[in-house]
Amino acid sequence: MLVIEQIDTSNKDQVRRFVEFPYRLYRDCAQWVPPLFVDAYLPLNRKKHPFFEHSEADFFLAVRDGEVVGRICGGINKPFNKYHGTKKAQFAFFESVDDPSVADALFASVLDWARARGMDTLIGPKGLSPFDGYGIQVQGFEQRQMMTMMNYNFDYYPKLVEALGFEKEVDFVSCYLPTESFKIPERVERIAKRVLERGSLWVKRFKSKRELVSWAPRIGAAYNKAFIHNWEYYPFSPGDIQYAVDNIFLVADHRLIKVILHEEEIVGFLFAFPDVSAALQRARGRLLPFGLPDLLLEMRRTKTVSGNGMGILPEFQGQGGNALLYYEMGKTLLDFGQFEHVEMTQVAETTEQMRADLKNLNGVEYKNHRVYRRKI
Repeated sequence: MLVIEQIDTSNKDQVRRFVEFPYRLYRDCAQWVPPLFVDAYLPLNRKKHPFFEHSEADFFLAVRDGEVVGRICGGINKPFNKYHGTKKAQFAFFESVDDPSVADALFASVLDWARARGMDTLIGPKGLSPFDGYGIQVQGFEQRQMMTMMNYNFDYYPKLVEALGFEKEVDFVSCYLPTESFKIPERVERIAKRVLERGSLWVKRFKSKRELVSWAPRIGAAYNKAFIHNWEYYPFSPGDIQYAVDNIFLVADHRLIKVILHEEEIVGFLFAFPDVSAALQRARGRLLPFGLPDLLLEMRRTKTVSGNGMGILPEFQGQGGNALLYYEMGKTLLDFGQFEHVEMTQVAETTEQMRADLKNLNGVEYKNHRVYRRKI
C-alpha cells in the first residue's frame, strides 16, 4: 500500500529518511554526484536555512510497505511572488522510483498543499536557493553531473512529470567548451582590449582566498542586482546572499573568480570552479575523515572547470563587459596549464546575450534541464 507522509522536520528519523533516499536510489549510478550530508540536511532545517526567514515549504515522502519510494518538497517563495505579482508555488527535491503511481501521489500532495495556500501555478524543480540547481534533466543523461551545481536524474523522470500534465516553463542549457576555446577569438580579444584602453571598466584580480572572502558581501550584492531581468530573479535577503556566497566559496579558487569594476563598483562577474565531482563521489556525502583532504587534492588534479554564474549589471550591458570577462578568464585558464575542459553550467535560455556569446566561443550544448509548470 502506498502512503504519503508529510515530514515533521523536528523528527530526526523522518528527516534522515528524506535525505538518504537519493543516496540509495542512485547508489549504482556512475553519473550522480552525491551532495555532502551537511548540505543535504540544511534545507530541512527551518532555523538555519535562509529560505524560511521569508517563505514557507513542506516535505513529503512516498512510502510503500514501509520502504521509501519517493520524495518531494513544496514551497512558496513569497519575495518572488511579490516582485512578479504571481501566485506560484514551486516543487523541489523530487525523486522517485520508476512508477507513475508514486509520482502521481507525490504531486497530488504538493498540488493540494499549494491550492490550500491560494496558489494558482506549480513550477519546478526550483530549489530553496539559487544554487540548488534548476530543472529536471532532459538531455545528456550519459554525462556526469557537474558537482551539485545542477540536478541529475534518470531518463524516466521527464516522462513521469509530463504524464501528469506538466509543460515546459524554461530550459537551462549547459555548454561544453573545447580546449581550443581557451584561445579567445580575435574579435573578442579586440573588444576586450578596447574596453581596457578606454579605462571605464577594469578587472579585479584577487591575490588570495582571504582577499576574495573579504569582498564576499560586495560580490553577493552585485549578483543580486545583475539578474533582475532573469526568469528566476527575486530580491535576495541578506541571508540569501550569505548562503549563496558560502556555496560559491566552498570550492573556490581565488584566481578563477573574476569581477569587473567601474571605478570601485562591481558591475560584472564570472565564477568558475575546479570540478571536484570525482572527490564528491568518493566521499559519499561525508567530509570527514577523508572527504575534505581528497576534495582539496582534487581541486589541483581535475582537468575540468565549471563556469557557473556570470552577470553584467543591466546598465553596463553592451559596453564590452562580456568580452572582457571571457578574455580575462581565457588568459587565466591558459596560465593554469591544468584544465582541458570547460563547462558553462545551466545557462537560462532567456539569457539571449550569453547564449550568443557561448556560440561565438564554439560552445556545444550537451545538457539540458527543464523547469516545468502546471496550473493548479
